[in-house]
Amino acid sequence: MTQLAGVVAVTSAFPGTANAAKYGPLGSSSPGVLDPKEAIIDDEVFNSTPVQQALKDVKGYAALVTDMKATLTANDQVNLGPVLRKEFDFSKLRGDLNTLNTAYDEDTQRGTDRLIRVILQDLTEMEAANSQKDGIERSPRRVANMMAKLDKLQGSFDQFLSFAGV
Repeated sequence: MTQLAGVVAVTSAFPGTANAAKYGPLGSSSPGVLDPKEAIIDDEVFNSTPVQQALKDVKGYAALVTDMKATLTANDQVNLGPVLRKEFDFSKLRGDLNTLNTAYDEDTQRGTDRLIRVILQDLTEMEAANSQKDGIERSPRRVANMMAKLDKLQGSFDQFLSFAGV
């Protein structure tokens, strides 16, 4: 009994990362998103002009994230705010993501809807991480935080695009 109390005291004093369980298609590796290989796509809708334009636009957003990562790597003091506000207009981005999402069946959309919310949240977090007072240099820790936010955003776009076979 004393050993158990010691283990409880140690784990309470030094909490680690929570590890969620994985049960079937749900769990720690995914916010309830199906495997992209199991996605059901309506080919007629997917091949329509609006969906193909949305797919092209979403690929463009993903490419912009790659460009922002390269820009931040080259100059860790760069202000990415103007790019975020101009190129990631929330209403257009949400429209493009939702238009592409119309090509999937309901079960697939349940997961891709979550990914859409994650992308929008990632962008909000990126804009907050980018903010910096004038005249004050960004610390290495803040640069690392920004890079981590960009990596997460890139992963979210990649996961969403994987449902389209990209």
